[in-house]
Amino acid sequence: MALVTTAEVCDANPQLIVSGELRALQPVFQIYGRRQVFSGPVVTLKVFEDNVLIREFLEEKGNGRVLVVDGGGSLRCAILGGNPVVQAQNNGWAGIVVNGCVRDVDEINGCDIGVRALASHPVKANKKGIGEKHVPITIAGTRICDGEWLYADTDGILVSKTELSV
Repeated sequence: MALVTTAEVCDANPQLIVSGELRALQPVFQIYGRRQVFSGPVVTLKVFEDNVLIREFLEEKGNGRVLVVDGGGSLRCAILGGNPVVQAQNNGWAGIVVNGCVRDVDEINGCDIGVRALASHPVKANKKGIGEKHVPITIAGTRICDGEWLYADTDGILVSKTELSV
């Protein structure tokens, strides 16, 4: 995917866009991390102002996957910080997309991983461990299911039902 942009993927696959097999997320995310281009199979998580399950996932081996977190769009606290992002980088995650906020931006921007989030916020999240793993989520106007494929670059984020061969 590094050599083919999301724009080129859209241009080459209009039938997939019409059918809903290929979807573009609304352009609401800020770009963090050193890896501006990333892709991989999706793992979904739904939480609200709580980061325990996020940390648990990122402690696992990533194997090139992308963690997509529906944080309810909350702008009241950060559900992802520098330490879990460092761990995700070291465990082989390709990227993290958060429908919520991050903090420790300088630390995240030093990591060789792709991160997308709505904004940064200095307040930390709760630690109750409440949330749902591997469930369909809807963020940025797009339904995303566990096992789908995500492709991100500086133009935006695409989600496909299957891995694209381009």
